[in-house]
Amino acid sequence: MLHVSLADPSDLAEWRGKARALLLAGIDPQHVAWGGEGLFGGDDAIPPPLGGKPPAVPRDFLNVANTVLAHSDPRRHAVLYRMLWRLTHGEKGLLAIATDDDVAWAHACVKQVNRDMHKMKAFVRFREVAVDDGTVYVAWFEPAHDIVTRVAPFFVRRFTGMRWSLLTPARTAHWDGDALSFGPGASRADAPSGDALEDLWRTYYSSIFNPARLKVDAMKREMPVKYWKNLPEAQLIPTLVRDALPRMQAMVEKEATVPKKRVAPLAKAMDTAPAGSLTALRQQARDCRACDLWRPATQTVFGEGPADARIVVIGEQPGDQEDLAGKPFVGPAGKLFNQAMEEAGVSRAAVYVTNTVKHFKFEPRGKRRLHKRANAEEQAACRPWLAAEIERIQPDALVCLGAMAAQAVFGASFRLMAQRGEWITLPGGRKAMATVHPSYLLRLPGEEERAEAYAAFVRDLGLMRDLLM
Repeated sequence: MLHVSLADPSDLAEWRGKARALLLAGIDPQHVAWGGEGLFGGDDAIPPPLGGKPPAVPRDFLNVANTVLAHSDPRRHAVLYRMLWRLTHGEKGLLAIATDDDVAWAHACVKQVNRDMHKMKAFVRFREVAVDDGTVYVAWFEPAHDIVTRVAPFFVRRFTGMRWSLLTPARTAHWDGDALSFGPGASRADAPSGDALEDLWRTYYSSIFNPARLKVDAMKREMPVKYWKNLPEAQLIPTLVRDALPRMQAMVEKEATVPKKRVAPLAKAMDTAPAGSLTALRQQARDCRACDLWRPATQTVFGEGPADARIVVIGEQPGDQEDLAGKPFVGPAGKLFNQAMEEAGVSRAAVYVTNTVKHFKFEPRGKRRLHKRANAEEQAACRPWLAAEIERIQPDALVCLGAMAAQAVFGASFRLMAQRGEWITLPGGRKAMATVHPSYLLRLPGEEERAEAYAAFVRDLGLMRDLLM
């Protein structure tokens, strides 16, 4: 039995390096005992490589492994190595077999880690601490898994302008305004118990509490009681629950108002994006029932392209031919898009192409099916799928074709014709650009107007060349 230990059991690079060495040496998984930090006091020597070309490993597996390694299950290293061994020894399609024990276990771990990360983002409360050179904000949190290094960048983006420290029992994260660093675990005594802003926060929380939507069991599932001890607003909950019925009756007596319909922007959909590889997401999307568009549509039209594409091109929604083929951009607009991409010097095969809405919405006219724009609720129902595609691919840039796609990425205030054809840096550093949808060109009446608009479309698409070089 070959004993292998890891200095940081959740680090993908370290696990990948040792797993690769074992794989090249031809060490069967059943002959490897994986341990955590210091369990065996050091590694046994891994035999030298047997020779031959290193096997290719799907990027989807590495994405799954990166999340699974944050899980607290001590079996994670061994199961991941067994999956790696199987992938490189004749089971290339392993990740697509959802019923396989190892795959099902890994997906369950991914789901649990993602949920824990979501809880950390939702329930961390920073408290103000005065120091000699100003102010620092400190938070204490007790996650179920080792997720600090994966969630800390979220807080960097959210609280870039302030110095903060996030303390957990396993490790700590620190942002000084310029650089993010990590340290060993801390204790609850290292974090402050309150600050001057908490009364204001409790007032705000009380004011937004909606008694008409109160479901105590559901609230405890979404905000488990174990987190309450670190939440300043938790002390209000018993009173708010007690007074919910009288407040609801008072609300019923008031005249109803109709809220304005809005589609949640893409950034807000990231936290609710489904988990899994692109292959798993595509399978899940086939059974999506979040809105009624699936009923008349032939099938879900999911995105296609390289899983490691540097650019994701986002259209609006499938048309008649896309619905029949199950692939995006294969109809008249898709053919025009392919032609414009070729003239712009950009290979469609190098980008991942998808749509904001995944089902064809139409109005029957005899034997024809006329395209109909998806409404706000239908767009919102599809938003997590688009967010999940982008989250798995991690592209350098997004290119939006049409107003629906542009507003999904930039927000409802974005004006396509006024802001098209320019790279805009999104929060987090990713670039995005918008241009017209090729179907817009097909609808233009005059040849001269159409030729001018097509030339501008090609120029916009040409902006992708520098990113792909």
